[in-house]
Formats: sequence, C-alpha cells, structure tokens
Amino acid sequence: MWLLFAVLSSVFAALTSILAKVGIEGVNSNLATAIRTGVVLVMAWGMVFFTGSQGGISGISTKSWIFLILSGLATGASWLCYYYALQVGEASKVVPIDKMSVVITLILAFLFLHEKITVKAAVGCGLIGAGTLLMVL
Repeated sequence: MWLLFAVLSSVFAALTSILAKVGIEGVNSNLATAIRTGVVLVMAWGMVFFTGSQGGISGISTKSWIFLILSGLATGASWLCYYYALQVGEASKVVPIDKMSVVITLILAFLFLHEKITVKAAVGCGLIGAGTLLMVL
C-alpha cells in the first residue's frame, strides 16, 4: 500500500509544480505560498477530523512537538524558496533541483539517523545528481 501512496504523492507533487507555475504568474511568491499553505492547512485539519484523529493531540510528547514544529519551519522555508525559484525560473529546471532533496535526505539520514547507505542507494543518488545536472545545464 505504501507504494501506491508514494506514487500518488509523486503525481500530486508534479501537479503542484505545474499548477503553481501557472497560478503564480503576476502574484508575489510569498503571498502565493501563504495561499497554498492555507489550503493545505484546511485540507490537513479536515482529514484529522474526518478520520477522528484529533483525540491524539494530547498524547504527543514534547520531543515530538519540538521536531514537528522544526519540520514545519523547514517546510515553510522550503516552500518560500521553491515558490520564488518557480516564479523567476523555469519549472523544468527548478523542479529537478528541488528533487535533489532525495540525495540530501540520504546523506542526512546517514549522518544523523545512522541509517545505512547501500551500494544500490549510493549509485541511485549518484544517478539522481548526474541526471539533475544534465537537466539544468
């Protein structure tokens, strides 16, 4: 089931880039990010209430709160940078560079989470990096 949702995530992410590029024309990138974030906020809380998950709020540990807030700040910073780059650059160049996050995530997971990097993963990351360079040059 995770594979289906991962593929759907990829499709929706691609749609996000194309729809944003069209929608951001003539709109300040920070304002566009705020509008997008508001929609995501309403949608996410809607899913929480739809699934009846709101009761779990009181069980969230302090550590989880801290890291979820930091993750939210990182997401906000990423979206602000992404929307500005998308506004002033070509989607076909901005998106591949944004997806270099896969390579950066692998490195950070190795350094901070002590996850193993397999030869297959290292080769894949190398190919992603090389592919990104080919696409943006």
